[in-house]
Amino acid sequence: MDVSQYLEIFIDESGEHLQTLSDCIMVLEKEPDNKDTINEIFRAAHSLKGMAGTMGFKRMQHLTHDMENVFQEVRNDTIKVDSQMIDLLFKCLDAIEGYLDNIKASSDEGEEDNEVIIKELNNFLAKAEGKEPQTAETPKEESKKEAAADDSDKRKYKKIDLTDSERAAVMTAKDSGLHIYGITVLIRNDCLLKAARAFLVFRALEEIGEILVYRPSSQDIEDEKFEFDFSLYVGSLEPLDKVLFAGKNVSEIEDAVGEELTDFSSKEEKEVTKPAAAAATRPVETKPEVKKPEAQAPAKKPAGGKPATSRTVRVDIEKLDALMNQVSELIIAKNSLVSISSTEEGGFNNQGFHEQIEYLERITTSLHESVMKVRMVPIESVVNKFPRMIRDLSRTLNKKMELVMTGEDTELDRTVVDQIGDPLQHLLRNSADHGLEDTEVRIQRGKPEVGSIFLNAYQEGNNVIIQVGDDGNGIDTEAVKSKAIKRGIVTQEQADAMSQKEIIDFLFMPSFSMANKITDISGRGVGLDVVKSNIEQLGGDVEVRTKLGVGTTFTVRLPLTLAIIQALMVIVRDEKYAIALASIANIESVPVTDIKYVEAKEVIHLRGCVIPLIRLDKLLDIEPKEEDPEELTVVIVKRGDSQVGLVVDDLMGQQEIVIKSLGKYINGNKLISGATILGDGEVALILDVNTLM
Repeated sequence: MDVSQYLEIFIDESGEHLQTLSDCIMVLEKEPDNKDTINEIFRAAHSLKGMAGTMGFKRMQHLTHDMENVFQEVRNDTIKVDSQMIDLLFKCLDAIEGYLDNIKASSDEGEEDNEVIIKELNNFLAKAEGKEPQTAETPKEESKKEAAADDSDKRKYKKIDLTDSERAAVMTAKDSGLHIYGITVLIRNDCLLKAARAFLVFRALEEIGEILVYRPSSQDIEDEKFEFDFSLYVGSLEPLDKVLFAGKNVSEIEDAVGEELTDFSSKEEKEVTKPAAAAATRPVETKPEVKKPEAQAPAKKPAGGKPATSRTVRVDIEKLDALMNQVSELIIAKNSLVSISSTEEGGFNNQGFHEQIEYLERITTSLHESVMKVRMVPIESVVNKFPRMIRDLSRTLNKKMELVMTGEDTELDRTVVDQIGDPLQHLLRNSADHGLEDTEVRIQRGKPEVGSIFLNAYQEGNNVIIQVGDDGNGIDTEAVKSKAIKRGIVTQEQADAMSQKEIIDFLFMPSFSMANKITDISGRGVGLDVVKSNIEQLGGDVEVRTKLGVGTTFTVRLPLTLAIIQALMVIVRDEKYAIALASIANIESVPVTDIKYVEAKEVIHLRGCVIPLIRLDKLLDIEPKEEDPEELTVVIVKRGDSQVGLVVDDLMGQQEIVIKSLGKYINGNKLISGATILGDGEVALILDVNTLM
């Protein structure tokens, strides 16, 4: 059976089960007697075991099987949950994640057996009270009994006592010319997924015949309420040897024995023949349930399991990208029509033409919103792993700390979510390592013994804001200044004239680290500069607010989407440029006489703020005008609390534009973030305000 086609589903679902296990184990550490959590962990481990076994990943299957055994004893109150067990369970999760990483990279789980972890799990089982010490020997005793039973089974099948309806079904099959075979299938004693193997046998036999009767029932097989054998009657035109070979050819099946049957009672009840035949095919119908054992939960809890799975559809991101491109072309077509309507007199005066354009605008906007909603995913998928990380850091650093998260349901474009995990992880590790003080220092300062780290996410206009911070020591700007002077970045005089924000910006320079020693956690000099560049690549920016002795907050601002944006189109000489509307504060007409100079640079004084001017023609290396007009058109753009005025020649107006990547053509120039195709077919470059500022 080729299971490679299910690999992507396996990877996705394994990731979900691992996250469930991690979340539940965190809860269990605080509430060791929480039965619901214990049951949820058992179900997730059982599901992982089943999925790994089905895919043929034996090492992963054995590890999760041993985890499941330990939790079976926890459920039975034979073993108590303690910190040692929690640590071991997290080791198991790390090992399973290692298998999963290998599978993602090479479709193979690797060669690591994790014998040390498995031995520790078995030690927990050995400590269990009651009959548990004997269970280690039980498999050997059972295998001896099974071996003895096998010898007799190999001589003949286990006879099935037929009901009247089953007998009628068998007789009907015999009368139609089929050979009737009684078969008993023996499963290997070390098989971890008896139900899966049984259903694979059913499937194999159905390809060369018709399954008429089977024992035990399909529900008992699915629940694994049977020993290491099961029996069935098969009707087939093929010889017995071929039928037995089909059953034996399934992996982890030890043998299949049987004989042809001829002696049946003549009692017939044709009215039940069809229902019996329908019942006989039930195992194949229920076969998919084997992959997801948790699907049995609704029998006890109608609302159990994960209801979200029934309301969600996994969509390949490439399909969404293709859909997005189609929407992009539609918007370009709309812009073309708008362009025609404004230039061709006939089109301009045609009322129906205008109505069509309005209709097209409504459709494209609606389609765009729908596609964007499909692409939007909660940042929960990224931040869920952080509580476990902070727990581990708390132990590694020997600092008491807790992580408080809000807004995990805030949604971002999938492409942004996929890339924001690493920057956020570094900021959190930074808070844990550099931010929070040691417990003794916190007590001396009158702070709570447990340090607080927070991650808050919320939507603000067309942006998502993610704040990461702590109530720790804050950034010592004097220490940063001294380090910058020591490294020759600035002189003492320059440093003395710098604002707090300018000093903090040193931390975002490559290889600028304040760590006194290199650790596995942070301090390798590859830190905030990478965070900043990663966030800016996504069209976002990062700001820092800090107060010495009180704490630090990093504010990350990200665009909701990277594909289609609202933009202001501007003209500089004969060239057209786009500026993201979300970056624009306002537009001003400024008399040339109002321009002032600070350190030989142009600024304007506007409503109490001093705003630097940037002449786009100089920046973009365009021929300057022979003489300045009396008034300048200035687009005031913002990034956080900073503002800059961009001097342009003219404004074209607001427009919904499609961002097209320029690939490697001008990747050396970060000032241009991409391009868009206008309605008249011209290409306009999109200015990156963050880089420009």
